[in-house]
Amino acid sequence: MTDKTDPLRVAVRRTYKLYLGGAFPRSESGRSYPVTSAKGLHLANAALASRKDVRDAVVAARKAFPGWSGRTAYNRGQILYRIAEMMEGRRAQFAEESAAAEGVSRARAEALVSAAIDRWVYYAGWADKIGQVLGGANQVSGPFFNHSEPEPTGVVGILAPADSPLLGLVSVLAPVITAGNTAVLVASEHHPLSAVTLAEALATSDLPPGVVNILTGRLSELAPPLAGHADVNALDLTGAGDHAPALEEAAATTLKRVLRPGPDDWTDADPGVSRIRRFLEIKTVWHPVGS
Repeated sequence: MTDKTDPLRVAVRRTYKLYLGGAFPRSESGRSYPVTSAKGLHLANAALASRKDVRDAVVAARKAFPGWSGRTAYNRGQILYRIAEMMEGRRAQFAEESAAAEGVSRARAEALVSAAIDRWVYYAGWADKIGQVLGGANQVSGPFFNHSEPEPTGVVGILAPADSPLLGLVSVLAPVITAGNTAVLVASEHHPLSAVTLAEALATSDLPPGVVNILTGRLSELAPPLAGHADVNALDLTGAGDHAPALEEAAATTLKRVLRPGPDDWTDADPGVSRIRRFLEIKTVWHPVGS
């Protein structure tokens, strides 16, 4: 393909890869698949991840969990805000990819990108307020001090929504890592390019390697091993579609916490803490008081 501004120059085409442990490897199988626009035009070839890539992503997420969950909530909020800054610098690229993927006007795509950036800022603000809202001292009858504290669940598998490849993706990913969890995310199968571009923004932010791992490929191939993996603590089935019942059954074999797919309004400017709460464990401590 030639450069439109210079017919004698061959344009440098992007190679879309996976995002694992802070790096951008190709699928271990070496496979790729074509990605088309809403109008059926060829856009790019994306990496076709395998079961082995799922396992590698879980290993990276587990390795990153102690450090990420051990950071202060304030610091996690700072890093989420930095992600918003990185996305702002790639606004034109995100808008172009969103317009092609979703078949919307450039103005609508710009609005979706703005909403996605604002979503990171929103959850950045929530990061150091979760403890006060979802935890605190409890009134009990007796000579005891009773205190509840929210703690992250661990490694969370996320099936991103197929119909909202950027705003929906950010809306399911941001609350998971806000809470101190790490994530293995399977991007929209047919519209994965925004997810890969987001990965590039994450890599240039202050987010530690392995906190977010992004896989592209076939949902039917990647979701089952993620749902059945014993080292995945929770599963968000938002983008599971018809696969949801089988995946929920697979998740039950390892007692995962499961968020079932449901109607979601990704444009809601104030989604609250409901998704954050889904991936927190509330630990309660009883301590005697007095002599």
